[in-house]
Amino acid sequence: MKSATTFLMFQGQAHEAIEQYQQWFQDLEVVTIEYMKNSRQVAMAILHLKGLKLMLNDSVIQHDFTFTPSTSIFIECDSEEEIKNLVAQIVESGQALMPLDNYGFSKQFAWVQDCFGVSWQLSYS
Repeated sequence: MKSATTFLMFQGQAHEAIEQYQQWFQDLEVVTIEYMKNSRQVAMAILHLKGLKLMLNDSVIQHDFTFTPSTSIFIECDSEEEIKNLVAQIVESGQALMPLDNYGFSKQFAWVQDCFGVSWQLSYS
């Protein structure tokens, strides 16, 4: 096996998602981004976030499915301020699946879904 990478397939919102994620996560690095000819649709993008490699694209085929909350990106935050800010920003246009709270396994934890349907588990211990 050469590698394993998280892959996120969007249906026309990948460019918008990348821009939003850059606002939320200052450490996000856009390594490469290629667009479909004469379009803002993403053919393929590679992002790095705190050691996590993400590949994103826009599907050229419309599917009857989207993301599911059971698959999520887990982020360990550096401070209570960071987790509070991230949760507030993501739920502003998304939703809280588990609101920010102390659930016993983490000092502060939230499971949120962004406006694109991608789920994020945010933790501060």
